[in-house]
Amino acid sequence: MRTQTFKKLHAEGLLSDAALQHIEAFEATRLFSLFWELRLLLYLGIILLTGGLGILVYKNIDTIGHQAILAFIAIVTIGSFLYCFRKKAPFSWNQVESPNAYFDYILLLGCLSLLIFLSYLQYAYNVFGDNYGLATFIPMVILFITAYYFDHLGILSLAITNLAAWAGIAVTPMTILKENNFATPRLIYTGILLGSILLAMGVLSKQRRAKPHFETTYTNFGLHLFFIAVLAGFFSEDNLYFLWFLGLVAAGFYLYTKAMARRSFYFILMIILYVYIGLSGLITRLLSQMSWRDATPLALGFFYFIGSAIGIILLLIRINHKLKAHDSI
Repeated sequence: MRTQTFKKLHAEGLLSDAALQHIEAFEATRLFSLFWELRLLLYLGIILLTGGLGILVYKNIDTIGHQAILAFIAIVTIGSFLYCFRKKAPFSWNQVESPNAYFDYILLLGCLSLLIFLSYLQYAYNVFGDNYGLATFIPMVILFITAYYFDHLGILSLAITNLAAWAGIAVTPMTILKENNFATPRLIYTGILLGSILLAMGVLSKQRRAKPHFETTYTNFGLHLFFIAVLAGFFSEDNLYFLWFLGLVAAGFYLYTKAMARRSFYFILMIILYVYIGLSGLITRLLSQMSWRDATPLALGFFYFIGSAIGIILLLIRINHKLKAHDSI
């Protein structure tokens, strides 16, 4: 693409023959970056290693012995954290660069091994008993401290996931856990509260300059958790579905203005899609209440989904062009 542009300039007489030859030679020998490919392979390697460790435990649990398995996992965990403590850069509330290319992956290996160790400890010796909230609370605290101390976004994501698991387990009665019935108002309101807390954490991280680059991760988890919980309430509580829809629109409008202010097309896209799901659910409910003696509700629904899909696409294209035009100013 770049060579074609220079050839066009050469054809218009704006570039000399020598300059064009120099550019073509440079493009032919220019190095190709494998940075992201290598990072992906390293992450996949860590995931496969920890996954293989879990399979090894599962396949040989009766032959190896609990103590040997726990000792091996503990050695991997301790070795990983010792390496990270020795190589880490000084702590700062701003973003800290990794000391080398392998640091982040070894830290991730240590945290995943720690989670496997605690899970296996609970499975083998039931050290936490039936207190599942404590079993998720301890690794959550460790992961949050590790994420901030070593400045690791991947560990922060693990910590937030554990936070969501702990909050869900802490507010859920044992009968619900045993019956796997999670369609309860308690869990819905917990999801809304936790999503709001994560969104607030993102704002505070940026305003207080306390790891401000963590703000995107907090906002991402908080936004999805909040809207999923609101939609769950919208679809599950038939008597209050219109109030849930109003709450969805109000929250969507507020978060949309924030996303426009930060020029984030990803968050704008997610907000629009969540509100669109709620709007489509509302239209479907209203159409289902109409008389079905003729095909009018079906035809209206058909035209709505076609027209709304086209409208959403055009809206997103317009917003994307607007954001790009703003970036070019």
